Amino acid sequence: MPAPRFRSRTFRRVFVKLPGGTTKIQYRKRKPAKAHCAGCGALLPGVPRERPYKMQRMPKTQKRPERKFGGLFCTRCSRLRLKQAARHL
Repeated sequence: MPAPRFRSRTFRRVFVKLPGGTTKIQYRKRKPAKAHCAGCGALLPGVPRERPYKMQRMPKTQKRPERKFGGLFCTRCSRLRLKQAARHL
């Protein structure tokens, strides 16, 4: 029987093979939801789905795409924003 804190599905169950050949269940935290575009709500490619402690160790170039509005808007919405900004100058 697992410990009471592991009985809910907050933790995911990972089966790990031990050196002796047996398998053991380890309980690990789930990953956060995928990043979405602030404009249209589409999934953002190039943004990793990791826990905050792993994101801290990651270099900035791997956390979001290297372009304007990278990690906030998808390519379609960021192009529209840049066009609108150019028109209003």
